[in-house]
Formats: sequence, structure tokens, C-alpha cells
Amino acid sequence: MYHIGVAKSDITAFKLGVGMLGYGMYFNIVKGVETDLFARAVVIKDPTSGRKVAMVNAEICFITMAIKRGVMKRLERKHPELGYTEDMVLITAQHTHSAPGGFSHFGLYNMAVPGFVPEVYQKIVDGITDAIVEADAKAVPATVRVTRGEIDPTKEVAFNRSVPAYNANPEVKKVGEKESEFAVDRSMLLLRFDDAQGNPIGSWNFFGTHTTSISNDNTLICSDNKGYAAQFMEKALRKEGSAEEVVSVFAQRKAGDVTPNYVWDRRKGWTRGKFKDDFESARYNGGLQSDHALELFALAGKGKELPLQIDHAIAWVDFRKVIVDPEFAWGDKDARTGPACHGMGFFGGTKEGPGTPKAIVALGKTLARGVKAYELSAAKRMPPEEAEKIYLKYRVQGPKDIILEANDCKVLGTRDLKNLILPGWVDGTIASFKHYHRNGSIGDKPLIPQVLPLHLVIVGDLAFAGVPAEMTTIAGQRLEQTLLEILRDRGVKEVVASTYANAYCGYVTTYQEYQLQLYEGGHTVFGQHTLGAVQTKFRQLALELLKPAAERNTMDDDQPAKFSKEELSLRTFNVRVRKRQLKGLLKEEDLPPKRVKGAKA
Repeated sequence: MYHIGVAKSDITAFKLGVGMLGYGMYFNIVKGVETDLFARAVVIKDPTSGRKVAMVNAEICFITMAIKRGVMKRLERKHPELGYTEDMVLITAQHTHSAPGGFSHFGLYNMAVPGFVPEVYQKIVDGITDAIVEADAKAVPATVRVTRGEIDPTKEVAFNRSVPAYNANPEVKKVGEKESEFAVDRSMLLLRFDDAQGNPIGSWNFFGTHTTSISNDNTLICSDNKGYAAQFMEKALRKEGSAEEVVSVFAQRKAGDVTPNYVWDRRKGWTRGKFKDDFESARYNGGLQSDHALELFALAGKGKELPLQIDHAIAWVDFRKVIVDPEFAWGDKDARTGPACHGMGFFGGTKEGPGTPKAIVALGKTLARGVKAYELSAAKRMPPEEAEKIYLKYRVQGPKDIILEANDCKVLGTRDLKNLILPGWVDGTIASFKHYHRNGSIGDKPLIPQVLPLHLVIVGDLAFAGVPAEMTTIAGQRLEQTLLEILRDRGVKEVVASTYANAYCGYVTTYQEYQLQLYEGGHTVFGQHTLGAVQTKFRQLALELLKPAAERNTMDDDQPAKFSKEELSLRTFNVRVRKRQLKGLLKEEDLPPKRVKGAKA
């Protein structure tokens, strides 16, 4: 029998005017709180081997390296007796777009906030750490039972928002735009945790749908559909059992192209959920997820206990230079990745969250193609080493109209961001780029991480692949199949692509989806063979898990960039600067009192 502990901790960090993370819109700011946000932790121990794992799900948009590092440092310094190492802690996010940002050290994820927000970062780190420590202390003999089941297609819970890209995959049955509910993985996997007396202490389920029932015109912190689902299920389970606190996690799986929204709202100009009121839509969608999870929870109670087995491994991969194994290369004899680049499709947004206006998107594509033509022409007169970098970039990125080169801090081919041809009034993110370039806070470090952690955790006959990105339905399916072929030799029966885990770099689409350069393809930053690189490196890690622990070689490619306090201070959020930027969205009476010079704090 396993020893299992569960806990949750509040991570609601209210900071007036801070941008919410997810939509990237300057007006999507924090002005109030609709629901609290929580970090939920489950610690699972194998008393026979002494191994354990802490799995955490946080109600924020995604996990950043700064958060994972902060949690590990706090565990090492304040709780060394617990013995946690990096590979023993899997931290994921449920991806709400209605939670404050500002908890990344990498510049791009600060631009729409804008800036690093120490209060938000610290609240999240402390909350996650506290949840792990409490769950570890509360571990009791307990069982894990697993069940699976599809949500009926008539339930309005998940729809594919990029059907043309989905249909480009050779293995899928083609669907029409009005049949998008069939272009997703409708299955939910649920783990049920009961103490030795049979009382429920918690659950963890994986189901992919974006936590975007609440649109980008919102100004209230909210955990969105998955947060409501967790609330509903925890309330129901508390009535059933005798445990003081029951924890129910609603985690993501293959959600990259999956949305809860399906009704076109002409007034807003984007798709929404069932109801005109977004919070009502979020509660409705959360209720559908919760109802299904409760059904599975009841079925799991009659199932077999998960066999005793815990194992884990982590590896840091430099995604600027992965050579892709031939079986994942789709006939490309020189398939590889390159430094991160974002396409115009990314800045254009999606039909549930539009980004830059269409006219600007068209202009951006024209400018990007002009830059490409100029650079390829200029490369003919460059030294071979410099020319090869340019040829490699366009070969790796394929049909992408490159706007942002995140590794080299370039926009439309220039590092002189303060004098960028696109004016700041066009987009809040462009304005932030110009502002931070002027004050010197955009240096020579990448704007997003290029070296990323791939994480594998085995519990019983399940394996969880911690992916530092969001994966489309078919991309996730291909990765799960790749890993299952190997991990069957460890007794694994199912692999879960556990996304938004430990770090974040954008999307992972299939090679075929990438060619269309919709939002997801434009946000697949390491090129058209990104999925092939993920499969290649995860397979290498899985093969190491077949070896005895003492014989494993999980050598890291490199370590990601680190930022000093001085660098972060230059782009730390300032509410009064924010007020000037927002042009009336924040009023003087909303702000805290001005400090009088010389007054005591």
C-alpha cells in the first residue's frame, strides 16, 4: 500500500493593474477577485523502495523556471529533511488565463504584464512549497485506483479551435468546423486516493480543454472552468467521506488546440461558452468536468489497486540544436531544431482570443517576408559561418513568417527595439518592448527559455511525461505512443502527456499542423520539427528508465539562463507607470496612497 498525503494552499496574489497571463492583451488587467486561486499537491510514497514523488497543480497560466527553481530552493533550505530533488517534484498548471502574471524571469512573458511582479512570484512559490510540505507530513497508508472514460460528445465541454490544422494530420478522420467536438481527445483519466479505511482523500484527473471560458475583457482573478470543477468535486467528496480536507485536481493533458468555447459572439468578435456571462459559462463547463470526474471516481472505487512502483528522471535539453531521429522526421534527412522564433500567426491570436488586428497581421507578414528576402540576399556576401546561421534559421522555421527571434532578442530582424518600425500604440506588447529596451532591461539573454526540462514520472503502471509546453491533440497522442512503446517494459500501461509542467516555451504542434501556421504553429518556436525533437529526447530519457538507477546517464545539454536582481529590477512592475500606459483603465482612486518623502514605511 502506498503512503499518500494531499494538501492545498492559497496562491491568490492580488496586485492592482497587473496584467493577466495568457491572452497578452494590455486591457486584461487585475482589478478584483472573483475566486481564490490554489496550489494542490499530492505526495505519493512507496514504503518498500523509499521512493516518493510530489505532484502539484497550480491555478495559474503555466509554470515557469523561476517558480520551479524557487520551490526547490525553499524546500532545500527550509525542509532539507524531506530530501526532495528536482526529479521528485512535478509542478503543473491548470492554465487559467484569468490569473496575474509577472512570475517569469524571461522577458517575453513580462511584456504584457508588464514586468516582473515579486509579490505574485513569491505568493505562488510559497503556496506551492507549503502544499508539498503539508502533503508530505499528512501521508498515510492509502490506495490508488485508476479509471478512464470518455465525455459524451453531446456535452459542450471541448471543441477543436484549429480544425484545418487538425485535418492536416494523416492519421485522423477529417471533420468539419461544425463537428469540432470530435476533433479532440474526450477521454478523462482519473486517479482515486483512499485512506486505509476506504475514505476518499482526493483525486487527480487529466482532461484537455483550455481554461479560457472567461474572455480577455475580464478584470477579475478567477480559476475558470477547471477551478470551478475542483470546487464542485471537493464539496461533493467532503460529503461522502470523513477526511477533513479532500483535494481534487483537474489537470491538463492535450489541450493546445482544444477550447471550451463554441458560440460566436458578434458583439465581442470572438467565440464564447454557452452563456453570455463568461463566469456562468465557466461554472457550466466546470460542472460538466466535475460530473464526469465524480462518475469515474465512483467507478474507480470498485477497481484494482495500482501496483507499487515509483520512479522518475529529468533531463535538461537545449532545443536550439536537437537532431531529430529519422522516424520522427517525416522524410526530412536534415531534420533538426533551431533557436526560438515566433511567427505572425502567434501574434494574431485565436478565434477565442484575438490578438493583433488583422490589418496589422497582414502588415507584419509583409514585413517579415521582406526581412527574409533581405537576409537571404545579404547572406551571400557574409562569411560562411554567419551565412549558415541565416540559412539554418529559415530552413528550420519553414513557412513561418518570423516576427520575433526570442533567442537573439530581435523583432523584424533588428535589435534596435526602441526604434522599431511598428509604433507602440499598435499593441501593448510592442509598447513594452520599446519601453524595456530604452531602460536597458532587454539585454543579450533569450526572451524565452531555450534549454528546457523533460520529466518522466512512473507511478504504478502509469507514466506522466512532464512537458514544458502545451501540446495539440495529435502531437500529444504521438508523444504518448512513442513513450508507451518503450515503457511497456517497465509495466506501464498508459502514458500521459502532462503539459504546462516545470517550465514553459509555447506550443508543440505536429509537423503537418505547423505548415498551416495558425496560432499554434506560429507559437511552436523551435521550428517545424519541434515535436520530432520532443519525441527524440523523451525517448532517450525513457530508455534510461529501463536501466538500474545507478547505471543511468541523464546528462544535461546545458542549463538555462539566469537573471540577476539588477536585471529584474529594471523591468519590475510599477503601478503608477502602468496607470499612464493604460490611459484611463486605472483611475487615481484605484491606486495606493503616494508615499511622502521621508515618511516611515
